[in-house]
Amino acid sequence: MRPSLFILSVFLLSSCTLLPITLSEKCHPADKTALLKLKKDFGNPYDLASWDPKTDCCEWYCVKCDDRKNVTTTNRIIDIFINGGGLRGSIPASIGNIPLLESLSFHKQANITGPIPTAIAKLKNLNFLDISWTNISGPVPEFLSTLTKLTYIRLSFNNLTGTIPSSLSKLKNLQYLDFGRNKLTGSIPDSFGEFKTKDFQLVLSHNQLSGKIPTSLGNIKFFTFDLSRNKLEGDASFFLGAKRKGNVWDVDLSRNLLEFDLSNVGLPESLRYLDLNHNKITGSIPQSWATSENLSRFNVSYNRLCGKIPVGGVLQTLDYTSYFHNKCLCGSPLPKCK
Repeated sequence: MRPSLFILSVFLLSSCTLLPITLSEKCHPADKTALLKLKKDFGNPYDLASWDPKTDCCEWYCVKCDDRKNVTTTNRIIDIFINGGGLRGSIPASIGNIPLLESLSFHKQANITGPIPTAIAKLKNLNFLDISWTNISGPVPEFLSTLTKLTYIRLSFNNLTGTIPSSLSKLKNLQYLDFGRNKLTGSIPDSFGEFKTKDFQLVLSHNQLSGKIPTSLGNIKFFTFDLSRNKLEGDASFFLGAKRKGNVWDVDLSRNLLEFDLSNVGLPESLRYLDLNHNKITGSIPQSWATSENLSRFNVSYNRLCGKIPVGGVLQTLDYTSYFHNKCLCGSPLPKCK
């Protein structure tokens, strides 16, 4: 055989030998079956058109296989992120058939309805859960407290009702919890003071929560804290104070029924944003606020404050709307004191 033909035959033999390996499917068969069932249960929507049984599910849109190099590569489905508006109906129970799922997101899916399915409780590896901007209804499920690897929960902009489960405090790794813009009622669980992660973020705004804010929440090292637009009462000064622990950046307690004396309340050194508007807060703005180095925005309008606005820092650079509609507050940027 001539050398050129010998080389060509070796090449073709090698290519044929390697071809099945090159084109072999990475996707785990059980995951592929589960995803195709999920697609069918959702009514075969256009958004999932790439979920073709003839192709490798690791190459499909809206999913991700585990291909991390620093650990043993499993090629199991670990992420599902179906965002944008093409799904209809309830979240199918088949979502629970992807056992190694770590991240699940249904975002801006206005036609998703019904309750959060109990099948999600089977996803014991889940650390990220985002079901937001949908029309899901029913309660915040108790079973979330059994998903102990969760670090992030966002269930905002939905139609959830009922009370907030106190059992969620069992999630010792949780760093972000957002139930904003629902129809939740009742009080904030006292057990929420047990969250211990650094720079915790809690958003419960735009609900119908009532009662007093638990003083136990003063133990949390908050980064963001938003309880605005509820029906909360009582004293919330314990959230502030110059000795407040943690890297506190944003505090929004606006549009509640809070009632306390502001006169001797200090500010955490790290605080950048504070909104207390539309409450029943009395007293005066402390002089120490004028020396706050990081505060860039705050609002105390629509309260019952009196006295002269301290001079210094950011206090005179803010618009008058940050101060107006108080009992007898005066001084720049409001009219002069009489």
